[in-house]
Amino acid sequence: MTPWTSLRPEPGRFHDEGSEDPPRIVLERVEVGDLQRRTERFKMMRRIAYRDREYGDLLVPADPASFETDLTSVPTIFTWLVPRTGRHLPPALLHDGLVHGAHEQPTYLSVEGHLLDRVDADRVFRAAMRDTDTGPVRSWLIWSAVTLSTIWHGSASWSRAQHLRYRIPAAASVLVIAVLGVLATLDLVDVVDGVPWMGSRSVLMELLGGLAGAVVIPFLLGLTWGRFAIAGVVSGIALAVLLHVTVALALITLGYQAAEWVARRRPIAAIVAAGVVIAAHVVLVVLFLGPFRSK
Repeated sequence: MTPWTSLRPEPGRFHDEGSEDPPRIVLERVEVGDLQRRTERFKMMRRIAYRDREYGDLLVPADPASFETDLTSVPTIFTWLVPRTGRHLPPALLHDGLVHGAHEQPTYLSVEGHLLDRVDADRVFRAAMRDTDTGPVRSWLIWSAVTLSTIWHGSASWSRAQHLRYRIPAAASVLVIAVLGVLATLDLVDVVDGVPWMGSRSVLMELLGGLAGAVVIPFLLGLTWGRFAIAGVVSGIALAVLLHVTVALALITLGYQAAEWVARRRPIAAIVAAGVVIAAHVVLVVLFLGPFRSK
């Protein structure tokens, strides 16, 4: 089965262990780390089962007592696009169980005795999302993201040469897209004029040119990913189109974290708060009086 294979949703493929009933996901929340840097994790109190089209029944986790998950592994700044829970949660839990370190015991059970590598796990993940009727766009985005992670970390079945064959084009694509995104932004605000598909045109035409470039260039770069070309195209276009949103959200997140850091230190917080209030008053007065002074 390839990523091109069209699948019809079959919700019944997810079921409770030992029965055909819908899966019951029972989680226990645990915290890892010290008081200041706590990480939220979850234990699965019950196994869930998925009947894959190729590998048969797969059960996760193999050992509920030791298995932990972070649900859907999504950076905070992307949870608006891919929340940690939703229709994709059962597939995400399944994928967490199917992926394990090269020198670790499998964290899943295969009724038919199959051994799955990371590429197999990603393929099962995509099919499972289809079976839970996860939105097509979200499914492709999530699958492309986990595939990019697989390319970066490698698979136990790959040789070193194969790993480099996949990793170098992926890394180069991300770098090129990021650099071109910065140049396109600078071109839009007339700091530089070096992006051919934007040039010295009206703002609207430059925006259209930038958007076209954000689709065509990642598409062509994605084709260099070989067997993972679909993931390259999807992740590349997503990165290019969402680059500015991501940067903005990252800055907001950093600002929030800085505010939290300051707020936890009361003497410093009072000084900073006073400085912000005074600065706001000064800015407001200057902006308010500016038009009158010009008259």
